[in-house]
Amino acid sequence: MKNVKPKSYKDIVTIPKHLKKKLPTSYDVVGDIALVKLKDELVDFKKEIGEAIISANKNIKTVCLVKPVTGEFRTRNIEIIGGDKKTETCHREYGLSFYLDIKKTYFSPRLANERKRISKLVKQGEIIVDMFTGVAPFPIMIAKYANPKIIFAIDKNKDAIYYAQKNITINRVLDKIELIQDDAKKLVEILSKYSIKADRVIMNLPFSSYNFFETALKIIKNQATIHYYDIQHEDKIKERITQLSSLAHNNNFKFVNYNIKKIKSYSPHEFYIGIDITAKKQ
Repeated sequence: MKNVKPKSYKDIVTIPKHLKKKLPTSYDVVGDIALVKLKDELVDFKKEIGEAIISANKNIKTVCLVKPVTGEFRTRNIEIIGGDKKTETCHREYGLSFYLDIKKTYFSPRLANERKRISKLVKQGEIIVDMFTGVAPFPIMIAKYANPKIIFAIDKNKDAIYYAQKNITINRVLDKIELIQDDAKKLVEILSKYSIKADRVIMNLPFSSYNFFETALKIIKNQATIHYYDIQHEDKIKERITQLSSLAHNNNFKFVNYNIKKIKSYSPHEFYIGIDITAKKQ
């Protein structure tokens, strides 16, 4: 008799019946590692859940219970609850390979389409700055699928820089990306050494991007695009636009236009948003 593969881990997990409806309907997969968030009442059954996910998905080798991203390096508190005892993996998207350690670096597989979208917006010969590059997925996507002059990729996290260097090398974009381990607050000083200003800036540091917006304004040309990412309650998004516009005005810039995109849900009524801002010197 042929074995029938379960449609979902929920079909095979051994937990009390009344808890099954509380099981997560989705989870992120980075390379061959599943990142799972569990409600408090499910934590006692984490091992059963982890092993069920492994059994139901041949491409997943490790399951990790994750807590929210914290700290300036955006790292996760992780506990392995199923499969191989490892946190390093290789994630593939759009023909690119990204090596990373999920415990030491931040990476979101849900931003794959966003990374590709930005690469399509880049015009030939642009100077681009990625202020919080992580393992360099944005710069590598852009370098591979657009034709910028140069991308400056900055991050404070030495582990992120280690993997970024590896990823830039294996994806063969060494000629397009300048990798820098430093604080994004020092970008004015860093870029002045190159005597350049940016055509486009990427600011993917949710919860903290706002604190760096003035720095972004100081490193751009007289007209430039800023891709600003944030996590906001849906009722607060317009207020955030007003705050950003005010900061721009204080730095002698105005918003020519802006476009808001809700990329993914973060919690009920809170969204991971992307704002494409065209700023022009007044």
